[in-house]
Amino acid sequence: MEHKTVLITGASRGIGRAIALKFASEGYDIAITASKSIEELKETEKEIRALHTACHSFLADASSYSEMKEVFLTLSSSGAPDILINNAGIASLGLFADLPPSEYERVIAVNLLSVMHCCHLAIPAMVRQKRGRILNISSVWGICGASCEAAYSAAKSGVNGFTRAIAKELAPSNIAVNALACGVIDTKMNRSHLNEEELIMLADQIPAGCMASPKEVADAVWQLANAPIYLTGQIIAFDGGFL
Repeated sequence: MEHKTVLITGASRGIGRAIALKFASEGYDIAITASKSIEELKETEKEIRALHTACHSFLADASSYSEMKEVFLTLSSSGAPDILINNAGIASLGLFADLPPSEYERVIAVNLLSVMHCCHLAIPAMVRQKRGRILNISSVWGICGASCEAAYSAAKSGVNGFTRAIAKELAPSNIAVNALACGVIDTKMNRSHLNEEELIMLADQIPAGCMASPKEVADAVWQLANAPIYLTGQIIAFDGGFL
């Protein structure tokens, strides 16, 4: 296989970790970021290296342009990422009128601005090479909206619109840009915001009858990353038939 590197933001746990391990198992060099948990980040790096592939880990806030610029500058010495997977995200539950501006601004920054920052930094090298893949981890709430998750829904809707727009700009340069709009995934983030009864109620609304695992998301991301380049500008719902 041609030597390739994939950069995954928010990869210390959950979906990001599963994606990193999937690409590592397929022989890719891995670069991962996390904003807070250095312990979990290093544990993920350890798991990746156990698969006998190179891994660079960075404690960096994906919503900070300056911090991510340092990540890209470091990676440039060994070659820019061939694939960018924008996974970093946070959730916030509650009536919008009750949220302080600092909270919904943070949700927008982590979920939407991080995608724009990383794309802005990744695109020049991809255009020069006339190849690349960008995959944004979005949400079905960005398609249909969710009560008590207005800021999150707005951010993911922005991700979807940005994905469609940037795909049109980059298609002439042989760069595909797509988003995977996830439904209810069995992650620590979801379990920290929803109790067991709420999770069961959600699962009952899903035609597939269950939540997806992070590994299943990682498998879907792998398929998208290896789809024909003609597949671009798409928001693909990964939701067990929820929508």
